[in-house]
Amino acid sequence: METSRTTRIALMIYGLAVIAFLYLPLVSVAFASVSQARYLSFPIRRYSTGWFGDALASKEVHMLAMTSLKVAVIVTILSMVIGFFGALAFARYRWRYRSLFQKLVLLPIFFPQTVLGLALLMWFNALGIIPTWKTAIVAHLVWIAPIATLIVAIRAYSFDPALEEAARDMGASTPVILREITLPLLMPGVISAGLFAFLLSWGNFPLSLFTTGADSTLPEWLYAKMVSGYSPLVPTLGILSVLGSFLLVLVALVGFALYRALRPQN
Repeated sequence: METSRTTRIALMIYGLAVIAFLYLPLVSVAFASVSQARYLSFPIRRYSTGWFGDALASKEVHMLAMTSLKVAVIVTILSMVIGFFGALAFARYRWRYRSLFQKLVLLPIFFPQTVLGLALLMWFNALGIIPTWKTAIVAHLVWIAPIATLIVAIRAYSFDPALEEAARDMGASTPVILREITLPLLMPGVISAGLFAFLLSWGNFPLSLFTTGADSTLPEWLYAKMVSGYSPLVPTLGILSVLGSFLLVLVALVGFALYRALRPQN
């Protein structure tokens, strides 16, 4: 069915409106990050890029970024592993309690993060565990690992079981099938889950607020600066985080493209 010219124009206008709605707030943050004034105000009278230099040179920012990075990287790796094996049980195999497992896996996604963070904080206190950035990893995993499992499961649902059965008929062992067939076919979903896990953990505020204890992540610091002691470093770090996220996605896409290009074709 051919789309009319009027419909195409209307869809283009709608798409541009959606993009503007999503990205215009980032444009305002970008303008605030180059303002020479110490306090946020529009219109901007004097521009300066000095805040970017201050942000990159700040030891406090380095420490906060390293804490956020450690949490995000560990959460990403664990979420990819949990998501991969969880998705196989979620979508690939049929067993007695599969339906109950699906519900339990998805349940944390529907909890408000503030409620989940408070519950985890009370649980840590009951166990006598002092909250640090390590407990934040556990908190992030409780919410992010189910999302990663769901993302990989979407790929697993399109998985053809006949491929594994054919390999097994040819004498391949279970580890070989997992390494040579299952993992490569699910790899796009695993990488997508890893990207989502990193970005969700890197920018997570509610769970970090309740479970990092004396440690502090970048989103917590940004919130504290917004409610008291505002500085142009706030929008500057926001823009740097956004640029870093775009760079991460770009590197992941390029890396996956190289992986597909260099991987031997069977």
